[in-house]
Amino acid sequence: MTVKITTLGNGLRVATDHMSTVETVSLGMWVGVGTRHEPREFNGVAHLLEHMAFKGTKRRSAQAIAQEIEAVGGHLNAYTSREQTAYYAKILKEDVDLGVDILADILQHSVFEEAELQRERTVVLQEIGQAHDTPDDIVFDHFQLAAFPNQALGRPVLGSAEIVSGLSREAVRGYMAGHYGAANSVLAAAGRVEHERFVDLAARAFGSFPAERTSATDSARYHGGETRDERDLEQIHLVLGFDGLAFADPHYYAMAVFSTLFGGGMSSRLFQEIREKRGLVYTIYSFSASFRDGGLFGIYAGTGEGEIGDLMPVVCDQLHRATGPVAGDEISRARAQLKASLLMSLESTSARVEQIANQLLIHGRVLTTEELVARVEAVDAAAVRRVAGRVIASKPTLAAVGPLAKLESLDAIAARLA
Repeated sequence: MTVKITTLGNGLRVATDHMSTVETVSLGMWVGVGTRHEPREFNGVAHLLEHMAFKGTKRRSAQAIAQEIEAVGGHLNAYTSREQTAYYAKILKEDVDLGVDILADILQHSVFEEAELQRERTVVLQEIGQAHDTPDDIVFDHFQLAAFPNQALGRPVLGSAEIVSGLSREAVRGYMAGHYGAANSVLAAAGRVEHERFVDLAARAFGSFPAERTSATDSARYHGGETRDERDLEQIHLVLGFDGLAFADPHYYAMAVFSTLFGGGMSSRLFQEIREKRGLVYTIYSFSASFRDGGLFGIYAGTGEGEIGDLMPVVCDQLHRATGPVAGDEISRARAQLKASLLMSLESTSARVEQIANQLLIHGRVLTTEELVARVEAVDAAAVRRVAGRVIASKPTLAAVGPLAKLESLDAIAARLA
């Protein structure tokens, strides 16, 4: 990686990663605020704002924004997560000026017309409805809420239909004005881009971007618990999870290796034991999700009503086994998967720009590829056993959607893990 970073006078970090073998550039603005920075009564405003940023500025209509970027063969998109919001584009190298100009325009001069807000609010309500109709999607929102109840971190990114229906233009504008600032943002680009020229473009386009804005939120307090959504479905969709690790935790990479060998692929313990040997599921995997001050480790499974009674004891047994001996080839295979994923991502301008921005927001610096590989390589069997033990020592969280009459209680599951 050939990353260069310059900080503008207002505190905006401008980062580039030059790739001489490509003809394109991926660029974007990453803002270090998201759903967990919303007031409770405005849950969903960060996501609605992300939609509204594309709906017209003082210089461009919503149609003009779409037409200008697509007229040069580029594309523009955005996403909202619990801790950040990103606006990004992919374009040919000769169109970087246009990409920066459009990003600066939508992030500083959006007008939030009432008619556009009415239409886009309806679009978001459709998105919320679609999520609720997708059990293997909504179960993760239920899981997050059960793990972090009565906290901003537990609320859904999309918000609720009731709240989003009432979000006003003033609420959307107020969230942007109160939270979007240079000091908690990163403008980054990866591809055929020259750093000095990109910095000049950024200084002209974002030089007046407000400096300090709030990014305070309540602390993550993992609680654990359960939520059950009884539905007449063919399958049960469930997530069983535990307290996890923050990004800065010294055992972060051991958790990544553990999650990979435990349920990260077709050779993983969960896949081999539960799908291949027993045929109890179609889909099963484990995951680790980290935040600034906490995290989650979880297992997702989709299974039939007749198989759920057999599934949970085997999952709990596999969790117990994870705290015991770990074969050297398992560790090697998991490390290889993680390293390959990292190195393969370096071939993508989109992956590289996101990696730069995320690391600057999370760590305040960009970790080199060599450093990341070394951290993965340093994980041994003892480290994996430690994080496995730490996981199952916490109170479990269970979220399930489907025909749940035969799903045992959370107390029964906890007893199996004791």
